[in-house]
Amino acid sequence: MTTDLQTISSFSGFKATFRRDLLLALRQRGELLNPLVFFLIAVSLIPLGVGPQSQLLSVLAPGVLWVMALLATLLSLDGLFRSDFEDGSLEQMLIAPQPLYLTVLAKIVVHWLTTGLPLMLLAPLLGLMLSLPTPGFVPLCLSLFIGTACMSLVGAVGAALTTGIGRGGLLLSLIVMPFYIPVLIFGTSLVQYGINGSPYTVQVAMLGALLALSIVLAPLAAAGALRISTQ
Repeated sequence: MTTDLQTISSFSGFKATFRRDLLLALRQRGELLNPLVFFLIAVSLIPLGVGPQSQLLSVLAPGVLWVMALLATLLSLDGLFRSDFEDGSLEQMLIAPQPLYLTVLAKIVVHWLTTGLPLMLLAPLLGLMLSLPTPGFVPLCLSLFIGTACMSLVGAVGAALTTGIGRGGLLLSLIVMPFYIPVLIFGTSLVQYGINGSPYTVQVAMLGALLALSIVLAPLAAAGALRISTQ
């Protein structure tokens, strides 16, 4: 009976944090749109720089879309815990009876819903602009669906480590970028295999494994980093 009550309490903490962060994100629409506007502008500039050569653009498209999605995700990570740190909410989260793992996980889920998911939905439109071959659209969406979730989870660790040192955007990039490289490699190769008509189950499996590992470890690491950052 006691265990059931603790489970309900833990889930209610996750649900409350999820609802609160989602409402805050929807109210701050300017910050919500920043990564999407960056993604749109940065990708739109590629054809102007390369020229209207559809064959060359189609070759560059998987890498360009993935790198720009990665940079757009990085752009949004700096504020993941900062507002909570500045208004004192973070200290309340640290001493709350609910597991910090679930609280951090709820914040990461909201970050992915407001950043990674919109980037994935926008990517096919930009793929058309870059002359991405038709067989590459489904692999592109699939790879970004899994890959952006990995980037939100891993990026939360870097955001937690830099929460207490002011504007730590550069340091955050240096911390998380090495961990993004496997996701970038498997994501772009998944799209390339799809374009070539080759099976891409290995790439999906590797991205899925990275996502599963990130779901287990990243919130734990971020929770530990938050405790260190606030000391």
